[in-house]
Amino acid sequence: MIDIGLSKMALIGVVALIVIGPEKLPRVARTVGALLGKAQRYVADVKAEVNRSMELDELRKMKDTVENAAREVEQGIQTSASDFQKDMEQSLGASSDSPAFDSGVSGGLTGVVPAYRHPGKNWRLKRAAVPQWYKARAGVRTRAQSGAARVARFRPRKFH
Repeated sequence: MIDIGLSKMALIGVVALIVIGPEKLPRVARTVGALLGKAQRYVADVKAEVNRSMELDELRKMKDTVENAAREVEQGIQTSASDFQKDMEQSLGASSDSPAFDSGVSGGLTGVVPAYRHPGKNWRLKRAAVPQWYKARAGVRTRAQSGAARVARFRPRKFH
């Protein structure tokens, strides 16, 4: 901002000490510091806003160039497609005496679409059945049981 050397700062400090007095100098220095901070924040905000506006302008220019390029590509594809269609119509018209060329989406071919058939899978059912004796031996839980019931089940029993 302002180029002030160390000697100039000392001179300003001495003049301020003489003019303001030693009692009010800390309060004045705090006020000046707060004002300088506000000024710096304001300058930083202005710079950020200018940068944002410049970036927006650049983005708008880039958007316009991309849109123009896309339009040119689209027009080129349309012209080449129409040229290709004309060539195909001319070649088919000259080579055979078949019915008129169908320029539909399917290209004149009528295919049979197969009907949907369910695959017959049921993800809820298990494919392999595990025998009960194997589950009992391996300790696989087959029934839901609460924690308290499980503790009561495996609690050591007292003999009379």
